[in-house]
Amino acid sequence: MLFVRTVYATGDPAQLGTAIRSLNTQGHDLLEERPGFRGAGVFVDRGLGTLLSISWWESAQARDHSDEVMRERRPALLHPFAGTLAVENYEATVFPVGHRPLTGGGMRLTRLEFAPADADLASDTFHAGVLPRLEVLPGFAGAALFLDRGRGRGMAGVLFTDRAALDASRAGQAVVRREGAAKAHVAVVALEEFEIVHADVRAD
Repeated sequence: MLFVRTVYATGDPAQLGTAIRSLNTQGHDLLEERPGFRGAGVFVDRGLGTLLSISWWESAQARDHSDEVMRERRPALLHPFAGTLAVENYEATVFPVGHRPLTGGGMRLTRLEFAPADADLASDTFHAGVLPRLEVLPGFAGAALFLDRGRGRGMAGVLFTDRAALDASRAGQAVVRREGAAKAHVAVVALEEFEIVHADVRAD
């Protein structure tokens, strides 16, 4: 199991490029210096003006300690783009293993809610029932499931090698999502798509 911190920012699409450059240079260097760092990803919707940054950590303690530094530096890294900013912590019960780092592909993100008592059911259903069906979609490049057991909230992300594969997978993933949500007793509360600026996670 790995642990993740997500940073979700919205702002003026015209200023998004500045935030991407800052995260890919200064932000990446800051993360690499932190003990327990296991990778990061940046995902954007350039038309809408949204940015999702994900950092991966070997333990909850490493993640939380790193935020003592990143909390102070984050506003400057995302200035002047970020008009709103939300930071959340999760455990990654499913994460990509053995996939090469990605740039330029697409990610579909499903936001979930569930009864805290059903967290293990959600994880087991995704791993055993949902993931094998996603893996056969053309252009599939990895998937992850993040859970916040205490709040009963989660995120499922599926990566594709390019935008065409992301677009073509919508119908197929819709079937998997409907059936998986019913079996896992989860509610789908939002569905988003992003361009992959970069995505890399190191399991060890």
